[in-house]
Amino acid sequence: MNSMEDGNTNGITEDMTTLTSVLEKLRITKRDNEFRMFPEGFGTGNGKFYKAEDLKILRTYRFEGASDPSDSQILYIIQANDGMTGYSIDAYGAYSNHDDDGYDDFIRQIPIEETDERLIFE
Repeated sequence: MNSMEDGNTNGITEDMTTLTSVLEKLRITKRDNEFRMFPEGFGTGNGKFYKAEDLKILRTYRFEGASDPSDSQILYIIQANDGMTGYSIDAYGAYSNHDDDGYDDFIRQIPIEETDERLIFE
């Protein structure tokens, strides 16, 4: 189950029900840069690092495992102030993939600017 509650938007919504389908849409639109936590900030492996104020969360998706809470994940679609768009994935709460690296505090500092999927995946 994902967080989307609106209707069909040109084939986007019905295709965005799994983590794999969202990642594939990001790949197809060349927005599949994975933002990861580094001591210097968020980076995509290209040598550039971003502070929370350099980023905005465009969309958030939540995926729940059928029976195991550890399968529950959240995907953030993030855009940097230089136009770099990508994603970051985490598990819910106690199952977080980021124990002591400051990820949870960092992600909470990123401003949220919910954006229509059509604008992200066109």
